Amino acid sequence: MNYSDGFYTMKGYELNAGGELTSAMEDYLEMISRLTRQNESVRVSDLSKMLHVKASSVTKMVQQLGQSGFIQAEKYGDVYLTDKGREAGNYLLYRHKVISCFLCALNHSDNELEQVEKIEHFLDRTTVKNLELLTAHLTENCSGDIK
Repeated sequence: MNYSDGFYTMKGYELNAGGELTSAMEDYLEMISRLTRQNESVRVSDLSKMLHVKASSVTKMVQQLGQSGFIQAEKYGDVYLTDKGREAGNYLLYRHKVISCFLCALNHSDNELEQVEKIEHFLDRTTVKNLELLTAHLTENCSGDIK
């Protein structure tokens, strides 16, 4: 076995993935998507409260997400998802739900939020889809229609 191939730190794997979103960006975009299912826009103060972070941290992340084309934000105002942001956010919510249903079925619980938040960033789309299929076999509660 050649140990120089394939082994990285977590940061190394993230950098090699070359994705547009970091784990932190995913967390914010997922929450924005969750909140915009109730209202068309969200405010920095809402994100700050929901994610338990300072408003200044939210402002910085909102700027990054805006520069990447996922959201539009009004200065001192509302944050809106773009089409790109809505598509990415919908996937992030789907991924969260799939992993949550799987872990709840596996652990015979009704809440695995902390574990989901810790691992969701590290699973690719194929694994998430396969978890959805496996969960459908484990439980009737999440069979096939996880959205």
